[in-house]
Amino acid sequence: MSSQHLLRSSVNQYLEELPQQIQSRLYESPATCLAIYRLLPQLAKFFIMSMVFNESAISLRDLDRWVKSSGKLQFQDAIKSMKSLHLLIPVRSNGPMLIDLNHTFRESFKNALTGGKVSNSFGIVMELDNDAVTTDMLDKYSADKWETILHFMVGTSLAHIPSENVLNLLKHSKLMEESNTTGEYKITNEGFQFLLQEVNSQLWALLLQYLKMTEMLQMDPVDILNFIFMLGALEFSKPYSTNGLSETQKIMLKDMRDYGLVFQRNLNSSVFYPTRLASMLTSDPKSIRGASGAMDSVLKQNKEDGLNKSGAAGANADDDVDEIGAQGQIMQDGALIVETNFKLYSYSNSPLQIAILSLFVHLKSRFSNMVTGQLTRESIRQALLNGITADQIIAYLESHAHPQMRRIAEERLERRLEVDPNCKDPLQVLPPTVVDQIKLWQLELDRIISFEGSLYSDFENHQEFTLLSSYAQDIGVLIWKDERKKKFFVSKEGNSQVLDYAKRKLKKK
Repeated sequence: MSSQHLLRSSVNQYLEELPQQIQSRLYESPATCLAIYRLLPQLAKFFIMSMVFNESAISLRDLDRWVKSSGKLQFQDAIKSMKSLHLLIPVRSNGPMLIDLNHTFRESFKNALTGGKVSNSFGIVMELDNDAVTTDMLDKYSADKWETILHFMVGTSLAHIPSENVLNLLKHSKLMEESNTTGEYKITNEGFQFLLQEVNSQLWALLLQYLKMTEMLQMDPVDILNFIFMLGALEFSKPYSTNGLSETQKIMLKDMRDYGLVFQRNLNSSVFYPTRLASMLTSDPKSIRGASGAMDSVLKQNKEDGLNKSGAAGANADDDVDEIGAQGQIMQDGALIVETNFKLYSYSNSPLQIAILSLFVHLKSRFSNMVTGQLTRESIRQALLNGITADQIIAYLESHAHPQMRRIAEERLERRLEVDPNCKDPLQVLPPTVVDQIKLWQLELDRIISFEGSLYSDFENHQEFTLLSSYAQDIGVLIWKDERKKKFFVSKEGNSQVLDYAKRKLKKK
C-alpha cells in the first residue's frame, strides 16, 4: 500500500538490502560499526558484545541456550537481522553449526570501543581560540532549518521557503507534490503521516530518500552512509575540520546544512559544527520528543530572555516569573491534556504544534500560551482520509501528553497492582473512551476495503496450506487467510512469486 511507502523506509531495512560488498566496505569504519550496533535489536547487541572479544567460533545452539523460551521470537529476529547484515559468518565444522562475527566488523567495532585505530572515522576536532558559536546559537539554527521544512509542509506562510534541494527531496520522497499548473507544492497522504512521526524517524525517512537520489547520480553510497553515521557519533557543538572528508562528503555538507544537521559560518568554511539533530540520527526514538520540541524550547528561551530584561517589581512579579518558568518546563516535557469529553488543551505557543494539531483536532480558541479544541468525528475522519491512521493519532497524543496525565495514569496502575499483583493492564495515559472512539471512527471507514489479487483454496492437506501461506506472509504479499477453511488471499503484485514457489515446492503445474 502507498501509506507504507514512508513507514518501511527504515535504516535497518535499507542496510540489510545492500549488497554484501557494500556492507563489507561500510564495516571498515569504526563510527559506522558503532552506529549500526546501536540500531540493532537488543538481543543482537548482547550477542555481539559476547562475541567481539572472543576470537573463536561459537555454536548457534549455544546462543539459543542463553535465551528463555519466552524470548525465542526475539532470538529469531536478532539472528535474522545479523545474518542479513552479514555480521554472522558460518564456519565449517564436523560437529554442530558454528558461527563467527564478521572479521572486519569485529576489528572496527573493537577499535570504536577501545579507542584504537579509528583514523578520521569520528571526525577531526579543531581547537579554536575565539570560537563564538554557542549551543543556544546551534539550537536556534537547527530548529529554524528543520521547522521551516515542517511549516512548509503544513502550508504555513513563510518569509523564506526551504532550499531547492530540500524541495526536490520532498517531491522525490512523495511527501509533497508539485502542481503542473500553478507550480505550488501540496502535501500528500504520506506527508501527513510523516508529520506525526518522531524526529529521528523523520530525519531517516528523508535521508534514505536522499541516498536513493544519490544512487541515481552514481555517488558512492559508502561515502554517504559513513558521513551520516559519523554525524550521529560527533560531539554536539564541537568544531570539526572538513580536511578529513572526501569530496563526496564535502558536497553533502551543503545538503546537511539545509536540513539543520550541521552549521557552517559560510559556504567556504573549513570548519563545521554538528547540531542536536545530528545526534538524533542514532538515538533511541523513545528519548526524543515529537515535531515541535525544538521550536518550543527556542520560544521558551526567548520568553525567559524577555522576562530577564524587563525585570520584576515586587514579590508578585517574582511569583509571575516563576509561574511562567514552570509553565515553560511543562511545555517542554509534554503539553497536551485530553479529557473524557474529547476536549483537548495544548499548552504550547508553537505555530508548528498548533498546525499539526489542526490536522485531526477541531481547534476552537487560542490564547497566549494555550489552544483548546475538540476531537470530533469530522476532524478524525478528515485525518483518516488524508492517510493518517488512528494508531498514529493516539501515539502522537500519548507522546505529547501532559506530565500530570502520566502521573495520574501511573498512580491508577499502581492501585490496580496493589489489588492484583498479576494485573497485566498497560499504562493508559489517555482516557480509554477517547482511544476506543478514535479506533471506532477508523473502523467506520474500514468496513469495506477492496484489493486486487488471487485467492488460494482447495489444498490437499493443511501442510500445503501452511507452506504457501507462510511463504506469502514472509515476502509481505499475504492480505488475508483463514486457517479453518484453508484459504488465503495474496496481492496482485505477489501472485507470480507465490505461484513460482508453489511449482517448485509442490511440483504442480
